[in-house]
Amino acid sequence: MRLIIVGTLNGQLGAASQIAMDNGAQVTHAPDAEQAFSLLRSRGADLLMVDVALDIKPIIADLRAEHFSVPVVACGIGTDARSAAQSIRDGAKEYIPLPPEAELIAAVLEAVAEDSKSFIFEDPNSLAVVKLAEQVARSDASILITGESGTGKEVFARYVHEKSNRSRKPFVSVNCAAIPENLLESELFGHEKGAFTGAVARRIGKFEEADGGTLLLDEISEMDIRLQAKLLRAIQEREIDRVGGNKPVKVNIRIVATSNRDLAHEVREGTFREDLLFRLNVVNLRVPPLRDRPADIVALAQHFAKKYAEANAMPDRPIAADTMGFLKRHRWQGNVRELENTMHRAVLLAQGDEIGPDAIMLPDGSRPEGVEATAPAGGSDSADHRANSAAADGDAGAQALVGKTVAEVEQELIIDTLKHCLGNRTHAANILGISIRTLRNKLNQYEAAGLSVPQPGWGDKTPV
Repeated sequence: MRLIIVGTLNGQLGAASQIAMDNGAQVTHAPDAEQAFSLLRSRGADLLMVDVALDIKPIIADLRAEHFSVPVVACGIGTDARSAAQSIRDGAKEYIPLPPEAELIAAVLEAVAEDSKSFIFEDPNSLAVVKLAEQVARSDASILITGESGTGKEVFARYVHEKSNRSRKPFVSVNCAAIPENLLESELFGHEKGAFTGAVARRIGKFEEADGGTLLLDEISEMDIRLQAKLLRAIQEREIDRVGGNKPVKVNIRIVATSNRDLAHEVREGTFREDLLFRLNVVNLRVPPLRDRPADIVALAQHFAKKYAEANAMPDRPIAADTMGFLKRHRWQGNVRELENTMHRAVLLAQGDEIGPDAIMLPDGSRPEGVEATAPAGGSDSADHRANSAAADGDAGAQALVGKTVAEVEQELIIDTLKHCLGNRTHAANILGISIRTLRNKLNQYEAAGLSVPQPGWGDKTPV
């Protein structure tokens, strides 16, 4: 990971830098924001660590103005709560007090950069793909990784890079679906000063950032066909033209691309260039869906249960055997992402010594097929009576929704879930299956409309 530390940090800079380097980061120092932006434009970075003695708010604004999608972590001497809170309000993702603690910096670097090196597989279907990846990794051949959304295509791409002869060079990823069409060309190839409105200085693109290493073009099927022609030339000629430039720039990279679509079908539809497909698809790694990798479901479920127990300071509970059976039978249309979110919720909802079936809940509030809530101990109702009661409750619940808009039902669900979590936004977002940003936007809307929104610490009892 490429880290730029911005500021002087009153003598703590060396210690923070060394800890970051010990955790695998490539560290560069910039004494002020101006030099930090110069480094960003010429080298790129994955993370900025900024001294709170500097004004973070304009730095965040300038990052957005120049379309840098680089997270910012604030740091400062001591544990000034006011400075920490202000830095978060100004746009920093985290705050690290100094003198630095090795474990804290390591955890923040991993969490903010989202660069998990975990590559977990146990299933023979996964093993076959891994063996093929290892076989071709040391070549410079372009690789196309295909599979459904959430199967772990980027994880396989990183694995190929780590096993390649370029492993000590950068691994740079660009999500072609997440960047607006009019900005993607500049993101890939860079631009010269004045090339377009907002181009305040020369900036290198992802191709130059990845020089000597690997460039991942994630979800390449989303790229406009007009830009595909320029991409094809860059791959064939091993040189790029910056937007607004008049001199080609040589690059030495290995291309890995991913797609969740059938690119042969896209070629027939006229939305993807056939010659580009041939150039990318020298080797195809097809990642099977999670439902075809039952042994991976077991390994990943155990991994996520442990991970989120630690993250939420909760007991590390084993997964009950009947719960694991339900997990293995579920279809997992969202693949690994869906399983991860489900296990995160399960860790938060679990009671007792194990993660039982009651803790397994899907994003829409339903349960996987065959999972039922445990009946209260000592109940004497017959199975038929319980079924009839459940049906009656379901009818009553449905009747209660009649006459309400979707927005009203959504609002009630969000507020009730937030109350259940005692106002904890992170827990509520995970139970709801939405991002924390989406939840915050919804809550801001509700507050603007005059609705009372539960704050952290709401209530006086532990959620069940």
